[in-house]
Amino acid sequence: MSFDGIVTRAVADELTETLLNGRVSKIYQPYKSDLVFVIRSGRKNHHLLVSANPSFSRIHVTEQSYDNPKEPPMFCMLLRKHLDGSILEKIEQVEMERIFHLTFRTRNELGDVSYRKLIIEIMGRHSNIILVNEENMILDSIKHLSPAVNRHRTVLPGQPYVAPPAQEKISPLEVDEEQFLHRIDFNSGKLDRQIVNEFSGVSPLIAKEVLSRAGLANRASLTGSFFEVMDKVRNREYVPQMVFTENKEFFSVVELSHLEGEKKTFDSVSELLDRFYFGKAERDRVKQQTNDLEKFLVNERKKNVKKIKKLESTLKSAEKADEFQLYGELLTANMHAVKRGDKNIEVINYYDENGATIDIPLDPQKTPSENAQDYFKKYNKAKNSLSIVNEQIENAHEEIDYLDQLIQQLESASPRDVEEIREELEEQGYIRKRSKRTKPTKNTRPTLDRYVSSDGTELLVGKNNKQNEYLTNRLASKTETWLHTKDIPGSHVVIRNPEFTEQTLLEAANLAAYFSKARESGSVPVDYTLIKHVKKPSGAKPGYVTYDNQNTVYVTPDPDLVLQLKRNV
Repeated sequence: MSFDGIVTRAVADELTETLLNGRVSKIYQPYKSDLVFVIRSGRKNHHLLVSANPSFSRIHVTEQSYDNPKEPPMFCMLLRKHLDGSILEKIEQVEMERIFHLTFRTRNELGDVSYRKLIIEIMGRHSNIILVNEENMILDSIKHLSPAVNRHRTVLPGQPYVAPPAQEKISPLEVDEEQFLHRIDFNSGKLDRQIVNEFSGVSPLIAKEVLSRAGLANRASLTGSFFEVMDKVRNREYVPQMVFTENKEFFSVVELSHLEGEKKTFDSVSELLDRFYFGKAERDRVKQQTNDLEKFLVNERKKNVKKIKKLESTLKSAEKADEFQLYGELLTANMHAVKRGDKNIEVINYYDENGATIDIPLDPQKTPSENAQDYFKKYNKAKNSLSIVNEQIENAHEEIDYLDQLIQQLESASPRDVEEIREELEEQGYIRKRSKRTKPTKNTRPTLDRYVSSDGTELLVGKNNKQNEYLTNRLASKTETWLHTKDIPGSHVVIRNPEFTEQTLLEAANLAAYFSKARESGSVPVDYTLIKHVKKPSGAKPGYVTYDNQNTVYVTPDPDLVLQLKRNV
């Protein structure tokens, strides 16, 4: 995990500078394992995200917006009861571990000053968020841990808080050269792993950086590179950085010189973490929620692919219609030369200018007349099936396009978007309607993703077919500009101002490319035209449109730009 003890220290320092003595004005729990605190500090509202997500646990100030449930969960209600209006008095990191203690000063029901501590443990799937009182008793936690699950400690309301078991490591910021060398066995090899095992808060990523800086590692060079890195951490000389390698993204607050790839630095640790986790946690969450839906759509797609193969085989047989007609006519003309029991007959093909002969297979159990009639029946059947089979193949291709579109929409969907996709599949008869689901009101309007270009122009994005149809067919005016990836499943994007700059056009095109199947591609073609040139054919699938009078621009999807356009809102 890149969120190591060093990143934890940098976050704690930044939060202390930004949020200390701030007042908690609102608390939300948008997802099961995530909390958002709105803290008023320095005449500004800051949104502090605290996550115990098993794969993406973290804490930082965020600029992203989150959908909140209509009814807050119980843990959120408890936090509001104890922390609403409180003052954030202290932010501490426990030694060099990935554990935060946030101390809040509040008042009890009698008006007396009291304190509450929020403990955030960032430990992968064991991550937790725990609220304790002044006596260190647990008031509640976002995840409960019973004695049956963990013998070391119980995390339940009413139980004393017990810290996670100590790892018996020493702080890399408190050792001297002699202590460092005493901990490292140069004869055992795997020096980076030894550094991770001996010093708290050091991740494999930082250990590899230390080893890389040491070059041909010996006692002097390894000691020098270790203290070179740790001195910067001790002096809070952080370098918030992301590195984009060929297959993976990395982040750290230490300069990662050993990694090759595009490097991007950030003004703050929170900005770095906001960018690194942009969309990742939500996609992971949605993937878990939509596993059944995705499997269904993929299976339906496979069925249509198989159907097309069978239909194409039928089509090949149907293409023999002219041959069946020829056999029937030649048999009729040569009826006198055929007798029952013949397995074939060779006759002159009078349609051939050279007078070539042709061999016609016969059924020996049938009379000459019956054989001729049989070929005429095959001819009529094949002729009639040609148009039907071609129509069925076209319908199957349209079905695959529709399913591809839905699969792509799931990849970039929020939980709200997924609910609308489920509703669409219910309405289209693909899946059964859920009887317990509350009926939506008649005039419910889909919520669109809103972005603002660098010159202040509003850009709207439809993330599923319901949103696309509402945006394109009902909300946007005829003079506004519509964008969509060329021949690639993706979102509808609308520029809400008839007059816009070329920069705004490119930014809108980037949104269209990013929220499409070509998100990971380069130089993606994006068509744009006026809304008045976009039409929905009668009887077409949801979200399907045709358009003309278009122009095309080519863009490479840029997550940083998408995040910036969101921050402009």
